[in-house]
Amino acid sequence: MEIKEERNRFVLFNDENQEIGEMTWSDAGEEIMIIDHTYVDPAYRGQKLAEKLVLKGVEKARHDGKKIIPLCPFAKKEFDTKPEYSDVLRG
Repeated sequence: MEIKEERNRFVLFNDENQEIGEMTWSDAGEEIMIIDHTYVDPAYRGQKLAEKLVLKGVEKARHDGKKIIPLCPFAKKEFDTKPEYSDVLRG
């Protein structure tokens, strides 16, 4: 599995280089990322891959000095259950 960053999305590829998931965001100004979509192909669910995609977004926000608004229901659940993400959560 590999995750690559493209314009406003992280893309998850399987070992055959097929796209099997993504997390997308919108920029709201210079300082805010809005996570609006997280998806993993049903055949690959249950492997914590969506969690890894959200983590990539958190790492990007930390690196870029941004805050995140998690509009996507899955991302919101991740922020609600992982207090270690609170440093990048837009309050």
